[in-house]
Amino acid sequence: MAERRLIYDLDRTELGQTLEGWGQPAYRANQVWHALYRELIQSPTEITTLPQGLRERLDESFTFRSLTPNRQLRSSDGETEKTLLTTPDGQAFEAVLMRYLRRRTACISTQAGCAMGCVFCATGQMGLKRQLSSGEIVEQVLLFARQLTGEGDHLTNVVVMGMGEPFHNYDATMQALDRLNDAAGFNFGARRFTVSTVGLVPKIRQFTDERRPYNLAISLHAASDDLRAKLLPIAKSYPLEVLLQAAHDYVTRSGRRVTFEWALIQDVNDGVDQAERLADWVQGLLCHVNLIPLNPTHGFAGGPTTRARAAAFQSVLTDHGVPCTIRVRRGIDIQAGCGQLATQSKAAR
Repeated sequence: MAERRLIYDLDRTELGQTLEGWGQPAYRANQVWHALYRELIQSPTEITTLPQGLRERLDESFTFRSLTPNRQLRSSDGETEKTLLTTPDGQAFEAVLMRYLRRRTACISTQAGCAMGCVFCATGQMGLKRQLSSGEIVEQVLLFARQLTGEGDHLTNVVVMGMGEPFHNYDATMQALDRLNDAAGFNFGARRFTVSTVGLVPKIRQFTDERRPYNLAISLHAASDDLRAKLLPIAKSYPLEVLLQAAHDYVTRSGRRVTFEWALIQDVNDGVDQAERLADWVQGLLCHVNLIPLNPTHGFAGGPTTRARAAAFQSVLTDHGVPCTIRVRRGIDIQAGCGQLATQSKAAR
């Protein structure tokens, strides 16, 4: 028998065409779509609105669960939960659920590993293993949605900031978000998604040109080209002037602010000189800067900044009128930084 396709890899049109090809009336596709994304079913046997024969054919033709949770860790404060997931071909990647006072945020992955090679990132230290399909991206969100529903709670935000560079897997990432945003299905509001890129300028421009409704975050980490190239190899291809012009164009055309992510590394990029340069670059731009003390990794010698240096960095930006927040590092005791648990899993084999 042919290998079954993951049903979450189908958009609503493809699903309708498939069922039409089986001689089914058009409303059957709507029933299946509703069951998948509203009822969060995990098997066609649960779709009791369908005739038995159709349920059996769906089960023969598609798989409804492709990701296997192999390991789950919860932080000591109970606020961060990391899940190590494995694909049918044995690739490991991670997804994280973060619980805030009023928010429940899923941090999801788009690749197993990453090709960008950012020196302080555990995922970058792995290299790229393979792209995740749109359905595998969708399935991560539905996994957490089911879990929270079982707890009488619900998901409020999705950040595409896990393993991998989303814009290096652009089509699958956008297809997944569009599927989750579909008003007839999961109906997750566009403004509740944030996509983070290390700075692939052509894809930022495509994202802008397509008028994608999702929030954009750019991992900046340095305000000079020489330092940024040492931390993020992709910076050699896209200098700051080019990258920040793309950010300006995004803001101008979308009317939405852009977020800049900055991992504060002790005595590397946490000095007031970098803060002053950053302020010069972004002053007057509709933006927000998230300062995040580094999550240490085994493959990088640098450590997180101190509270005092983080506060001094923030003070410079604030004095220049640049909105800025120092984010609390989460899940340090469970290696919640991107790729840390997957790297550990590979090393243990």
